Amino acid sequence: MSGQVAGKVVIITGAGRGIGAAIAWDLAEKGARVVIADLDEATAKKTASQISSNGGSAISVRVDVSSRKDVQALIGQTVSHFGRLDVMFNNAGISQTCPFLEVTEEDFDRIMTINGRGVLIGTQEAAKQMIAQGGGGKIINTASIAGKQGYPLFAHYCASKFAVVAITQAAARALAEHRISVNCFGPGVVKTELWEQLDREFIQHGLTEEPQQAINDFSQSILLGRVSVPKDIVGVTTFLASDASDYVTGQTVMVDGGMVLI
Repeated sequence: MSGQVAGKVVIITGAGRGIGAAIAWDLAEKGARVVIADLDEATAKKTASQISSNGGSAISVRVDVSSRKDVQALIGQTVSHFGRLDVMFNNAGISQTCPFLEVTEEDFDRIMTINGRGVLIGTQEAAKQMIAQGGGGKIINTASIAGKQGYPLFAHYCASKFAVVAITQAAARALAEHRISVNCFGPGVVKTELWEQLDREFIQHGLTEEPQQAINDFSQSILLGRVSVPKDIVGVTTFLASDASDYVTGQTVMVDGGMVLI
C-alpha cells in the first residue's frame, strides 16, 4: 500500500517530547515499531511507555547524539530488539537566543556539536547499518526555516541548520547507490517547550517584555496566520518515512505555514 510505514523499525532522536514525540506517536499509530531516543532518559521512557500502553510498539534508549559510541550503541540496541533499522530520524537539537555580536565560541561550538555533528554521526551510523543489512532505508533530518535564512538573534543556530541541509544533500548523493534516501524537513515556529525556553531568553536579553511576546512577534510573517503545533508536522514526517516517498531524496520539505518560500 502506498504510504505504508507499518512494520518499519524507526529511530527518532530527541523523541522524549516536542516534535520528536509527535513523530513517534504518529508512526506508532500507523504500525511502525519506534525507538524513543533522548538524552533525557526519564522523558524517553515515559513517551515509550505511553505509546506501548496505547497499543503501539516502542522502546526507549538514552543517547547523546554527539557521541559516536552512544549512537552506535543506540543502533545496536535497536537491531538487537527489533532485528533491523529501516528509518532514522536525526531530530535531536538545541537552540539559543543571542544577539549576533554576543555569540561566543562556546555558544557556537555547543550548538554545532549537537545540531551539526550529531546529524553527521547519526546519518553515517544509520547508513552503515542499512548497507550491512541490505534493502535500502530512509534517513530524515530535522532542519528549520533557520536552515534557509539567517536570523540575527539565532546566528549559530542558523549555521547549524544550514549544516543539516548540507549534510542531507551530501549524504543523498553519497548513499543513493545503496537505495538509501536522505531528506530533511523544515519546521517554522512550533509551539513546544523549546519556544518556552527561547521566550524566556528574549526577556532576559531585554528584547521583549512579556511572556509569549517573542513567539507572537516572530510569527507575524506566517502566511497561514498561526504558529504550528507538533501535529502539523507529522503529515510530512510520516510521508518521508513511508514508501510513498521512495523517489524523493536530497530535499528539504518546508512545513512552516509559508514563512520561507523557496
